[in-house]
Amino acid sequence: MRTFKPISYARLLEQIEIVRSGLRWSTTLDRAGISRILHQVNKLRSEVLTYARVEKIKARKSERQIKEHHAAEERRQALLDRSFVFEGVFGDNPKLLETVETVEKAARTDLPILIEGESGTGKELLAKVIHANSTRSQQAFISVNCGAITSTLLESELFGHVKGAFTGSIKDRKGLFEAADGGTIFLDEVGELPLESQVKLLRALQSGEIQRVGSDDPIQVDTRIVAATNRDLYEMSMNRQFREDLYYRISTIAVTIPPLRERKDEIPLLIDYFSGEAADQLKQSEVKLTPRLYNFLHDYAYRGNIRELRNIIYRVACLSDGVADIIHLPEHIRPDPADRATSQKVNPSGNGRTLESVRKKAVDAAEKEFIEEKLRLVNGNVTMLARQLDMNRSYLQTLLKKRGIRAKNYKQQKRPATPVAK
Repeated sequence: MRTFKPISYARLLEQIEIVRSGLRWSTTLDRAGISRILHQVNKLRSEVLTYARVEKIKARKSERQIKEHHAAEERRQALLDRSFVFEGVFGDNPKLLETVETVEKAARTDLPILIEGESGTGKELLAKVIHANSTRSQQAFISVNCGAITSTLLESELFGHVKGAFTGSIKDRKGLFEAADGGTIFLDEVGELPLESQVKLLRALQSGEIQRVGSDDPIQVDTRIVAATNRDLYEMSMNRQFREDLYYRISTIAVTIPPLRERKDEIPLLIDYFSGEAADQLKQSEVKLTPRLYNFLHDYAYRGNIRELRNIIYRVACLSDGVADIIHLPEHIRPDPADRATSQKVNPSGNGRTLESVRKKAVDAAEKEFIEEKLRLVNGNVTMLARQLDMNRSYLQTLLKKRGIRAKNYKQQKRPATPVAK
């Protein structure tokens, strides 16, 4: 079966014009001429059908993407409408929304929750969200990094100790589990727990009892456990590096936070959020990012995820004089200087302009003109325009602000009704 490669719209018009020209300038047509024209028409017909088929597929795909984006927006808004408490910002990424929706349901229970994800993705923030949306929200939230405490002191930190249990223990001391009684304890990097400590944690989960170091007396606690890890606990349990029974206990509800590189729609939101946060902490005006830096931050891979983005924003806000550029980035992540030099060559006229600045000015002007034209068509409705452009509404708002465009200026004024002559 013969297949046809997709043809562009311009190429299609060109083929039609070739056929039309052949007919227009032919004074007579012999049998060979007629056969040639028929061959061209048949070929053109096949290309038109192929073009129509390809465009139909594109239209369906675009329509599906718009529907999926709209559905994600509705899911996110529905969470907020249900008075879901979320500190910070989150976007419309389907994987993240699935995680947040699971958390919303699980937060109302006392079931243990395991949060998995790379370092810096916001696991502690999500643990706080679980606590804030639970029936324990008015009680203590205690966070402990299991990898930051030496194994010799870990049990004492978690479960407490009695006087004389070890050298230096001059009095009884409550552990973090007791401090979190009635509330939530967040065990970050739970995969770093030594095996002997895992046994006591399992007991606390099974019976709600703990024992202080140096004591045989059990203490009843009502502490909800939320754990987090950037390691594969299931594989560790299969290799006997983590207790299998404990793994299944703490992962009654397991959720995964996707890395930031899979949540590009959130980057503009996070840049705005951290820029405002940095301005408050540094007691200065909010830093402005050059388009070159903004584009870099949007496309960067972020091995350290949200934590790395936050650190970058704080760094550029501190080092710049109000306007941050590539030079204010950490040296090890800056683009190749050779590439930057190529794009910044000054033109021969000697007026100091660069190729990049000329290109940027043209792109900015075209982008502004495009957005203004679209705003007129939707009567200044930003939500409708965001859907048409398949763009996050918050990012569009940021874009409008950056380009100095006020949507309300594009709302058409309703003309007063013409009075009817009596």
